[in-house]
Amino acid sequence: MIEVLSWLRIVASPTIMGGIAGFLLWKGVGGASGILFGGFVALCGLILGIMWATRIWKKQGTSTFMSRVNASPDLDNLTTQD
Repeated sequence: MIEVLSWLRIVASPTIMGGIAGFLLWKGVGGASGILFGGFVALCGLILGIMWATRIWKKQGTSTFMSRVNASPDLDNLTTQD
């Protein structure tokens, strides 16, 4: 279950970026062609996210990847000063 949730988190990042870019393209172009181009860009974000997450899953595991992304080694040796 953790692998699935981590996979979805990895897919979400390019999907959201593609969705934002598609929305801006739709607003900029307008009309039917804006919807078509915007939808295409958003779909490309989703496809790239799926490909990226699947590659990470096969190579090292999505939970391992997410734990490395979320780690903060610079805070491991932090000492408090009184």
